[in-house]
Amino acid sequence: MSEVFVNGLVCKNPKDIKPEDFFFPGLDKAGDTSKNPGSNVTLVNVEKIAGLNTLRISLARIDFAPNGGLNPPHTHPRATEILTVMEGTLYVGFVTSAPDFKLFSKVLNKGDVFVFPKGLIHFQFNIGAVPAVAFAGLSSQNPGLVTVAKAVFGSNPPISDDVLAKAFQLDKKTVDWLQAQFSN
Repeated sequence: MSEVFVNGLVCKNPKDIKPEDFFFPGLDKAGDTSKNPGSNVTLVNVEKIAGLNTLRISLARIDFAPNGGLNPPHTHPRATEILTVMEGTLYVGFVTSAPDFKLFSKVLNKGDVFVFPKGLIHFQFNIGAVPAVAFAGLSSQNPGLVTVAKAVFGSNPPISDDVLAKAFQLDKKTVDWLQAQFSN
């Protein structure tokens, strides 16, 4: 018998499916926001719930430290994201693609919703004095994540400092310092 793969994952034999394949505990618990950049993402994707395979959805809980907790600029190459603020106040936004690179941003409070289109750079920033919590729905069982600063300044092997200095109009010393901040 041959195995069937969908999006790189094996489809489970229907005879072997159990309730645990559709369950994930713990989104009621806050994530640790004590480390830089002051946020914690608990992603519930197909790696955590096997029953999500082929369903094109996933979910994330995002916790933010008060006064500046940040989910840094990033993209999801395979998913659109819809974010709902459950507690706190977030400044959120995304940037469109060339040629305009237009910023669409908004301050969100409890109960507010914002959409981040697939593949666009976006962020969430806690501007409140109390912790913030948001839930995000994503239109993929495996949305992917590219954190902009980490991808550019923390790649392995590193992107040449000549390339980065020219691209960002910085001196090599500054590029080297930035690469040191994001190296593994």
